[in-house]
Amino acid sequence: MIPTKVIGICGGSGSGKTTIVRKISEVVSDFVFLPQDNYYKSAEYMSNANITAFNFDHPDAFDNELIIEHLTALRCGQRIEMPTYDFVHHRRTDKTISVEPRKLVIFEGIMVFTNKTVRDLIDLKIFVDTPDDIRFIRRLVRDIKERGRTLDSVVEQYLNVVRPGHFEFIEPTKSYADIIIPEGGANEMALNVLTTFINSVVKE
Repeated sequence: MIPTKVIGICGGSGSGKTTIVRKISEVVSDFVFLPQDNYYKSAEYMSNANITAFNFDHPDAFDNELIIEHLTALRCGQRIEMPTYDFVHHRRTDKTISVEPRKLVIFEGIMVFTNKTVRDLIDLKIFVDTPDDIRFIRRLVRDIKERGRTLDSVVEQYLNVVRPGHFEFIEPTKSYADIIIPEGGANEMALNVLTTFINSVVKE
């Protein structure tokens, strides 16, 4: 059985988590990437007009049972069928992605540390700490360009659920982190420490 280590990368929306994953991919290619976003529950009744009808910034928005099942399976050297999510129509799709176990699993998302059972499956916990204004600007650009959102709907969702959810659920999980990376992918020193750990895992 392949000995597997799980790295959890957490941080607010727009903090630069995916940039760190991309930096990791430049150092090592032999890893499995699980975005927590793929495990959102379906909310197809949502639209720009009722964007706060489902709170994507609450721990209950995620299918934690499936996350636990999949992380456990990968740690045991078993293949999984990872779900995919349609963020334009706010629902899980019928398509899945076959994921084979590797020595390294990277699990990334806004609330990867909120569930204790999930936390216990993570060997190294990283929190990406980026100022609120930078995170909001990145989210605004992404949601309008990639998810068909309007400016008003992005602002309404941010003020009503994203910002409160960040301070209630995400920010407190910083205390669980083994490494805190200020400014995300721009912090070269922290990234060097991280990549050194990753190389040691992969070469074991």
